[in-house]
Amino acid sequence: MSTRRLRSEDYNDYSSTDVTPEGSPPGGMNGFAHPESYQRFGETNGTTWYQTLIHLLKGNIGTGLLGLPLAVKNAGILLGPLSLLVMGIVAVHCMGILVKCAHHFCSRFQKQFLDYGGTVMYGLESTPCAWLRTHAIWGRRIVGLFLIITQLGFCCVYFVFLADNLRQVVSTANGTTNDCSLNRTVTTTPTMDSRLYMVSILPFVVLLTFIQNLKVLSIFSMLANMAMLVSIIVIYQYVVRDIPDPSDLPLAAAWNTYPLFFGTAIFAFEGIGVVLPLENKMKNPRQFPVILYVGMTIVTLLYISMGLLGYLRFGASIQASITLNLPNCW
Repeated sequence: MSTRRLRSEDYNDYSSTDVTPEGSPPGGMNGFAHPESYQRFGETNGTTWYQTLIHLLKGNIGTGLLGLPLAVKNAGILLGPLSLLVMGIVAVHCMGILVKCAHHFCSRFQKQFLDYGGTVMYGLESTPCAWLRTHAIWGRRIVGLFLIITQLGFCCVYFVFLADNLRQVVSTANGTTNDCSLNRTVTTTPTMDSRLYMVSILPFVVLLTFIQNLKVLSIFSMLANMAMLVSIIVIYQYVVRDIPDPSDLPLAAAWNTYPLFFGTAIFAFEGIGVVLPLENKMKNPRQFPVILYVGMTIVTLLYISMGLLGYLRFGASIQASITLNLPNCW
């Protein structure tokens, strides 16, 4: 991608585009929501709206969902769900702004599409500040660095989660777990170290990284969503049974535990990294705003219900992952 910088006279030259001197499209940034405004052309072999929705759900619903009951405990049965709702609204709003900004700079600089780094770089190049324009490339590099750090962190969490759960399944199948007490975590003697389980699943994860076609990858995302749906149904059907009286639970927890809620909730809303790649690869990008709002509404409602019901069911005994509160054998 070109890293051409804007000179001072370039900043004031708007003859090649239909943007206003303030750098916004006609009607402001909201102008992109109208059919007459700029619309990026999709790819001929791009993903459909259904495949994009599958990827969006898979990119947002992960292990963070299982930790939300503890997050609600750290915020309170009233403040927690309200905070999740606000965070969901803010997340969707920011995702929408990100897409609109990418569209704006695609129109202004005649680009087919832009990634995260490119959007930030062209945004800095379009500012009145000369220092920011001359250092715009560093905005791209910093965004790329942060994306690598966050995605690496998510991958590490998934590796640990998969390895620990696989070890527990193997241990149970081998008969090493024989205590079926409800809501009690049983420490078993593992048949194999967790790190060996991580090594065993590494080749399969590496093979998935070679699939760069989102249409092909949507098959695996669909299988993952189906497995995740079954797991969520299993958790819900146990959680909704025998919910105790919530009158003893605080509406708002202590202020010093709220940052713990915030950290878990931010981790749960991890899908910002998939927004532009999904929109860029769509056959009809005009459909993406509707997909974004529908998908994130599903995600937000799922987060609120899982966090609230899980905390109501297990109360103060809720653990870091709600799966640890489930019985060891049913």
